[in-house]
Amino acid sequence: MPTPETVIPFAPASSSGNADQLDRAGQTILQLLHKAVGVAEENSRNAIEIAQGLSHKLREAEGRIAELEAQAAAYQEQAERAEQWLLRVYTEIEDRFLRQDQNARRRVPQRR
Repeated sequence: MPTPETVIPFAPASSSGNADQLDRAGQTILQLLHKAVGVAEENSRNAIEIAQGLSHKLREAEGRIAELEAQAAAYQEQAERAEQWLLRVYTEIEDRFLRQDQNARRRVPQRR
C-alpha cells in the first residue's frame, strides 16, 4: 500500500495557476515544434542543394567521358590507318627489293 509521501494529489483543472502552467507548456512545445520544422526545412534545402550540385558535376563528368571516348575512338582509327600504311609501305619495299634482287640474279651470269 502506498504511503502518503508517494501519492501525488490530483489538482482540479479549474485552478488558474495550473491553467497558466499548461498554456506555457503548450506554447513551449509549439515553439520547439516550429524550431524543429525550421531545422528540418533548412536540412532539406541543404540536401537539395548538395544533390543538385552533385547532379551537375555528374552531368559534367558524363560529358567529359563522352569527349574522351570520342577522342579514344579517333586515336584508335588513326592507329589502325597508320598500321595499314605501314603494312602497305613494308609490302611495297619488300616487293621492290625482292624483285630487284631476283632481276639482278637473272642478269648476272653464273660462273661455272
